[in-house]
Amino acid sequence: MNWLLVLLGGAIGAPLRYLTDRAVQARHDTVFPWGTFTVNVVGSLILGALTGAVLSGVIGPNVQLLAGVGFCGALTTYSTFSYETLRLAETGALFLAVANVVASVVAGLGAVFVGLAIAQAAFG
Repeated sequence: MNWLLVLLGGAIGAPLRYLTDRAVQARHDTVFPWGTFTVNVVGSLILGALTGAVLSGVIGPNVQLLAGVGFCGALTTYSTFSYETLRLAETGALFLAVANVVASVVAGLGAVFVGLAIAQAAFG
């Protein structure tokens, strides 16, 4: 049963990642990977909030598997982040490559903390 929850969450998260990435990237005329950056930060925020809800006992392990492992796991993408960063560096956009790494790590960690804080404030 657990793998079905992960599968269902992933089946929702993966296409949403693709659609969000394309929609965000289409709005920016730059080589910086704004689409991947966006899905990774939003996924980190959601995962932080889910973690806070789990820690406070508001949601159980099934929701954690569905939304945390399945949905957030498919929504976010470390491999694409790595590939896009490498491509930026290879094409001479070294500043953007470094900015992508720094901004992604800082924003991702910040989003997790914000999500956790929101859940703790909401659920005690």
